[in-house]
Amino acid sequence: MGRLVHFEIHVDDMDRAKKFYGEIFGWTFEDWTDYAGMPYFGAVTGDASQPGIDGALMKRQTPPPEQHQPMNGFSCTLGIEDYDSTEAKILEYGGKVAMPKYALPGMAWQGYYVDTEGNIFGIHQPDENAK
Repeated sequence: MGRLVHFEIHVDDMDRAKKFYGEIFGWTFEDWTDYAGMPYFGAVTGDASQPGIDGALMKRQTPPPEQHQPMNGFSCTLGIEDYDSTEAKILEYGGKVAMPKYALPGMAWQGYYVDTEGNIFGIHQPDENAK
């Protein structure tokens, strides 16, 4: 036990957040509002036969994080195939760079972004030639 099985992204604008994650990463959403008793959309992040987990977008219950505050919680990193094209989509759909692309030598390209709701997330492109 103790393995991560679900995530929740707190959002101010549900439609904006669904568009951001849906358009960039291809996520689909299921309305679980009646079950949760608040605006809550299950996020299907990929094919169940592939490694990874699903989660949800939920209506933020407190003020959003302030810009440049230290991380307060978990940061999720999403596996991607093409770093540069994914970054371009993130910026196109209103995201911002939090930590620019850098090499994890011999393993991958990594970077962090702020979504349209003020949350930080990472992207990770495996690449043995990264340096």
